[in-house]
Amino acid sequence: MAYLDNIRTFVRVYELGNMSAAARDMRISAAVASSRISQLEDHLNVRLFQRTTRLLNPTEQGNLFYHGAVKILEAVDEAEADISSVTQTPRGTLYVAAPLGLGQHLIAPAVPKFKEAYPLISIRLRLSDRKLDLAAEGLDAAFFLGVPEDSNLRIRKIADCPRVLCAAPEYIKRRGQPNNSEELKTDAHDCLNLRYPGAPEFQWPLRSRDGVKRVTVTGPFESDHGDVLTSWALDGHGIILKPVFEISEHLASGRLVPVLAEEPPIPIQMACLYVHRRHQDPKVRLFMDFMVDHIQASLPPE
Repeated sequence: MAYLDNIRTFVRVYELGNMSAAARDMRISAAVASSRISQLEDHLNVRLFQRTTRLLNPTEQGNLFYHGAVKILEAVDEAEADISSVTQTPRGTLYVAAPLGLGQHLIAPAVPKFKEAYPLISIRLRLSDRKLDLAAEGLDAAFFLGVPEDSNLRIRKIADCPRVLCAAPEYIKRRGQPNNSEELKTDAHDCLNLRYPGAPEFQWPLRSRDGVKRVTVTGPFESDHGDVLTSWALDGHGIILKPVFEISEHLASGRLVPVLAEEPPIPIQMACLYVHRRHQDPKVRLFMDFMVDHIQASLPPE
C-alpha cells in the first residue's frame, strides 16, 4: 500500500504542478508528500521532478512514468470496484464538485443521508462556480448547470430547471419594471452577471414570441460567486437570472419579485458529469442514483 500511496501522490503532484496543492488535495502534509516522491525516486533510481525554489517541472522520466502510473491506478481502482460490486459493500472516498447554489441547496443537505445509507463511503464535496477539470482535479463526478463542453466525459441528465428574472421590490420602486428585454441592454436597468474565466454563458436566453433570443445584458456589478449576486439583488442593486430552486425562499417571502414575465428565461439543464471507465465504480453509480432521486424530489414544479 505504501508504494501505491507514493504513486498516487506522484500523480497528484504531476497533475497539479505543486507539492503543497497536491498535499492539501490528499489531506496530507507537504512534508509527507515530498517524502513519498523521494521514496519513489529512490525506488526507480531516477529524478521525477526538477525542483527550484518556485517551480516544479516533471523530467522526461517523470513524463514517461506518469502515463504508466495513471494506468496502474486505473487498474487498481477497477479491481477494487469489481470487488465492491461482488461483495455489495462499496467503500472508499468520492471526490465530488458542484456549483455553489446547487451544492448548498440540493447536494450538501443530502450528503449525510447518503453517508447513513452507505457508511463505508466518504464524500469530499467541493463547491465552486468556476469551471472545473475533472481529470486534472481528481474528481469522480461533478454536478453542473448548462451544457458541458468536454465530450470525453459521460453525462447523466437530472432535470431541466426553471429559471426566473427577478429583483428586489426596492429596485423596482426606484427603477421601474423593465418593459421589454431590449431595456436590459441599456442603462435603463442594471443586470447582475455571473462571470468567471471560461464561463460558457455571457447572455441571457429568453423566450419571446419569435422564439428564443439571447440578450447581452449590461450592469455595473458582476461576480464569479452566485451567492454574491443574490445578496446584491436582495439589497436592491439590480436584476438577476437564477434557477428557481436557488431563490425560492426569497420569492416566497417577497424579498425578490419576478420581472419581465412575458419574456421568461428558458430552463437550464442540470446534470452530472463523470469520467468514462471500462468498469464504472459502484460507489459513483450509487451516489449519482441517490442524488438524482433526491434532487428530482426536491425541485419545485415548473
